[in-house]
Amino acid sequence: MSEIVENEATISDVASEKVPSSSEARWYVAHTYSGYENKVKKDIEKTIENRKLHDQILEVAVPVQDVVEVKNGAKKTVSKKLFPGYVLVHMYMNDVTWYVVRNTRGVTGFVGPESKPVPLTEAEMRTLGINVKEVQIDVEVGDMIKVVTGAWEGNSGEIKAINESKQTVTIEVDIFGRATSVEIGFVDIQKI
Repeated sequence: MSEIVENEATISDVASEKVPSSSEARWYVAHTYSGYENKVKKDIEKTIENRKLHDQILEVAVPVQDVVEVKNGAKKTVSKKLFPGYVLVHMYMNDVTWYVVRNTRGVTGFVGPESKPVPLTEAEMRTLGINVKEVQIDVEVGDMIKVVTGAWEGNSGEIKAINESKQTVTIEVDIFGRATSVEIGFVDIQKI
């Protein structure tokens, strides 16, 4: 007697849902079961390690605030979650990252209309105390750089373009014998 077991959705199934992809890392909010925030954070971080997604999912956060409570006449400082039931994820939105976060045990969906992920605005990020870090680099178009981290680690090339607002440089890498332009983040490069 054999049983038929339904498999979990695959990434190709997810692609049919038209996940909005982003060319820059943004902060998204994932809704979780109440009390599962730290477990979800650890599970996503473990998946990042296992699937080597460090260059796509950059940070997972459960915002907390220190609060002084008075119990039985004694003051005690405790950390309380600012947003119970929510986890913040700093990532490049694409089918893979959407699938990883959405299918983490304890996650019920992304915050947005019809569970379509909507990134936080800069004003919302400032009120949460999230600072947008600008990276300054000393390179120009024509300089040679080496990629030191991320998916293109070990590649080197000449800078074809610099995008200050996206914090990226464009170089050409050889893929299957063909020169292909790729964008690399400022934090992932080193001048040769």
